[in-house]
Amino acid sequence: MSLRDVLRQYEQEIRKMEESFKGYFHSPVTLIPEISDHLISSGGKRFRPLLLLIASDLCGYRGDRRYPLSAVVEFIHTATLLHDDVIDHAETRRGKPSANRVWGNSASVLVGDFLYSKSFQLMSADGDISVINLLSNTTNIMAEGEVLQLQKCGDIDITEKEYLSVIEKKTAVLISAACAVGALISRAPEAKIEAMARFGMRVGMAFQLTDDTLDYMAAEEEFGKAIGMDLKEGKITLPLIHTLRKCSPEERKRIKKIVRDSAKDGHAIGGITALISRHRGVEYALEKARTYIEEAKTYLEPFEDSQAKRALLTISDYIINRNL
Repeated sequence: MSLRDVLRQYEQEIRKMEESFKGYFHSPVTLIPEISDHLISSGGKRFRPLLLLIASDLCGYRGDRRYPLSAVVEFIHTATLLHDDVIDHAETRRGKPSANRVWGNSASVLVGDFLYSKSFQLMSADGDISVINLLSNTTNIMAEGEVLQLQKCGDIDITEKEYLSVIEKKTAVLISAACAVGALISRAPEAKIEAMARFGMRVGMAFQLTDDTLDYMAAEEEFGKAIGMDLKEGKITLPLIHTLRKCSPEERKRIKKIVRDSAKDGHAIGGITALISRHRGVEYALEKARTYIEEAKTYLEPFEDSQAKRALLTISDYIINRNL
């Protein structure tokens, strides 16, 4: 089974989910749907809501609660992207001009706030306190992750443990929550809800690890953001952390100078990329991602074989192999 097969398998649900998104971010304040649609309709993978749909299918639920709650996780994710791009002074997102570049920082932040508040409105309408507790705790942890990442920006002394804490809080917790919500609305046993949460956490860690690795090696039209942007923004990710651990004092001094230089050009970025290649930083990060994926798959073992289980296994494999 390929990712294309998974998308074909859930084509009807995905279409209904997409339709619900547009209805939920409708507002008489025209700038809100304009900015929301710019980002939400710009070719995002819908990775988090898709996992919620498949997790609920795996646990035996195919009702309509899936759609507003899918919108919740996608809106929370989109709000973080809007805020991230303002913080990072980003110029592109998913191959298009970023919202802050088109409409300015103030509008981007406020529309991000609208999407957060809309998410909580949708959760309240759903009325399941277990879902509300999970997703409200998740958004709080994500905010902590944003602050931790800001605190560690440009810090070449960041440890692998600190980096993994950042990506767990910023990325993996929402992917974990999406999977757990699918099980919660299915009224699955506690053990299966926990298994889905743990599956999602490990998939989320692998997803961000490969994302950070692709920043050094993918073609921009495939990846959806300018290559080397993490480094330009002062984000020290695992390929570079590993390289800093292995390189010579002279190389470390060179990296430190480039990271601290506010005007990093292509030549400087290329120099760091060459050092990462020499010290096998990409291979190290991808191997850690593979370990997380193998762990994730073990949490699907309690579930009987089904098209939903095969879809989750396919997505797990895709995370490692995408654009590599």
